[in-house]
Amino acid sequence: MVTEVPETDEHIALCVQRGDAEAFGELIGRYQPKLFRYARKFLLDPDDAADIVQDIFIKSYQNIQSFDTTRRFSPWIYRIAHNEFVNALKKRASRHTIFTIDFDTLFPHLTAPDTSDSAALERDTQAMLDQYLDKVSPKYREPLVLYYLEGMDYKEIAEILQIPVSTVGVRLARGRTALTKIAGSLPRYE
Repeated sequence: MVTEVPETDEHIALCVQRGDAEAFGELIGRYQPKLFRYARKFLLDPDDAADIVQDIFIKSYQNIQSFDTTRRFSPWIYRIAHNEFVNALKKRASRHTIFTIDFDTLFPHLTAPDTSDSAALERDTQAMLDQYLDKVSPKYREPLVLYYLEGMDYKEIAEILQIPVSTVGVRLARGRTALTKIAGSLPRYE
């Protein structure tokens, strides 16, 4: 019995670049549930999420010629998604903009190596994500979603967010700390 090996995302993107517009449907099928989940966790509004995911695919298709097929496709499309989410949040923000400095980017910290408790920490964080993610700042929410829910590594997250890899570690640590504080400050109903 011969099993057919599925085409890689990169190969499908190459087919689209060469004029096979219908092949883009395969990429939509592969990424629509992932991007919708990412949008829902980042933007928290299902109506906004659905509209923005459509915009992401439109922009991806319009810009597919700029995709380097020797690189991975997922960070490329997630970067487009990130940009669309940030634009949506900016539109939603009030006109009173406060100037802020991102100290994580200016002064990145090195991350400590994983400890033996990392698996337990990851399980606890996953449970807290499901319950309290909407209360975490988008700056820390996005890396948490990409790492714990989308299964991306630090390097991929750094590429998507265009920040140093060490900053990804800092934001994940601060996001976990924020989740822990939020979970500890909320009343428990059992």
